[in-house]
Amino acid sequence: MSVNQQDLDPDSSTDMEDVTNAEEELIKECDEMWKDMEECQKKLSLVGTETLTDSNAQLSLLIMQVKCLTAELSQWQKENPEIVPLNEEVLVTSGEEEFQKLRHDLELVLSTLQSKNEKLKEDLEREQQWLEEQQQILESLNVLHSELKNQVVTISESRILDELNTKTHDIKEYKEKLLITLGEFLEDHFPLPDRNVKKKKKKTNIQESTAQLITLHEMLEILLNRLFDVPHDPYVKISDSFWPPYIELLLRNGIALRHPEDPTQIRLEAFHQ
Repeated sequence: MSVNQQDLDPDSSTDMEDVTNAEEELIKECDEMWKDMEECQKKLSLVGTETLTDSNAQLSLLIMQVKCLTAELSQWQKENPEIVPLNEEVLVTSGEEEFQKLRHDLELVLSTLQSKNEKLKEDLEREQQWLEEQQQILESLNVLHSELKNQVVTISESRILDELNTKTHDIKEYKEKLLITLGEFLEDHFPLPDRNVKKKKKKTNIQESTAQLITLHEMLEILLNRLFDVPHDPYVKISDSFWPPYIELLLRNGIALRHPEDPTQIRLEAFHQ
């Protein structure tokens, strides 16, 4: 062994010293681990068979580490360290093997990362496509909502106007119908005074008075127009064209009212208020 050491060059002597230092460091680490194991063993002997609580969780972890280190130590004790020959060929071969192993591991890692990247790219493209579809759907829904909103407003306004116009037209037709019916009723049941009176004197007076008389229908129309055209002053002056019996008829039945200060004025009762 001494002869071989003398044949080695200075570099080989340096490598040998490095190996010796590495062995000494490994022995020191083993001694430290053994001391830690002894301390853990002492703690375990003090604990006994008591159940570990949450506060002793760290101690439980140390027990597991002790078991692992004990198994590893026994394995190392069974094996004899093999000293690698310090010639160039062995070192190169060992380096190449380590390099090939490292290269293989790195290739596996690279392949795994590439496959993950491909999957992430596919997921990203799928998510981007989904996002674009959702944005298109959202834009379509916004446009549809705007159109429907405008359409609803237009339809509602136009529908309301049409309904109001229809109701107004129906009311006007109903009003005209009522006026015609009222006129016919008044003409049939409340005509102007008859000129063919038996007494000649009365007949002459009636002919003179009926020359300017108006029908009950016309009287009611004048009162009605005054009531709606001038609601703050609905009274009408009684003229000679108003036949007194018809005036008395309207007053007695509460259809017309006299002015509280001027008895020559009458107004139509405001039944709509």
